[in-house]
Amino acid sequence: MITIENLTKRYGGFTAVDDISFEVRPGSVVGFLGPNGAGKSTAMRMMTGLTPPTSGRATLLGQTYREVHNPGRQVGVMLDASAQHPGRTGREVLRVAAVSIGVSKARVDEVLGLVGLTEEEAGRRVRNYSLGMRQRLGIAAALLGEPQVLILDEPANGLDPQGIHWMRGLLRRFADGGGTVLLSSHLLHEVQIVADDLVMIGRGRIVAMGSKEELLSRGGTTVRSTDDVRLASLLERADVPVTKIGSGLVVDAEPGVVGRIAADERVVLLELRSGGSEGLEEMFLGLTAATSREGDAA
Repeated sequence: MITIENLTKRYGGFTAVDDISFEVRPGSVVGFLGPNGAGKSTAMRMMTGLTPPTSGRATLLGQTYREVHNPGRQVGVMLDASAQHPGRTGREVLRVAAVSIGVSKARVDEVLGLVGLTEEEAGRRVRNYSLGMRQRLGIAAALLGEPQVLILDEPANGLDPQGIHWMRGLLRRFADGGGTVLLSSHLLHEVQIVADDLVMIGRGRIVAMGSKEELLSRGGTTVRSTDDVRLASLLERADVPVTKIGSGLVVDAEPGVVGRIAADERVVLLELRSGGSEGLEEMFLGLTAATSREGDAA
């Protein structure tokens, strides 16, 4: 169990994380999503004791990370796969970690096999690893102590499609076995496949939270037309909230309402579908448009 209660981090006059609260239950994968600079990494650093919160509390298995006895045996963490000693081999990195948390050398070989690093790759210096190999090594280190909780920041970064498929299965099996997973990723399609629940933040605040099915079903209506600028103006004039996305508009109204307004004004529609059929990417863009860097620039 991960419990986040009113977690806040301020740096002078800047608030990086602003009073966020949510839970990650055993047996579930929660996707932690937001634009660059939204506060995801800062929040995860507070959860894992690397950054002290200004206020609020993050507990893992009922305790703060600093209070957990031998946390490497209970909480697996990967926040930066590049933060590994470049002069050591992959196996040496894991053996040092194994000694520090009190697990056997045999477990090192187990996790190397689990993440798909071969004998030859395990004996190679980390400086010669590809990004995808570093990711696999980081996940191996997180799993080394057979933890109950996993906190992973962009674990699929650098993995090829086969590697992403492997990671998805690994996380699903971990959760199905009673584990707790908090997963931050910009690969929204992969999050949509593996996650049970979603937490989205923008500018440090939660903008949406709930089960994947619930959030995807309330995502509004997606519409594309031959003149999206005019259609947006017509909808706004009718007091219908509109968000511009890369391939059309997300509208906070039923498809029938949008269709009638377009028909009355003779705007030709190319696409009109309810939120239940939209993907996570479109919902994400709609909910975070006002808090993204691109939103600022628009």
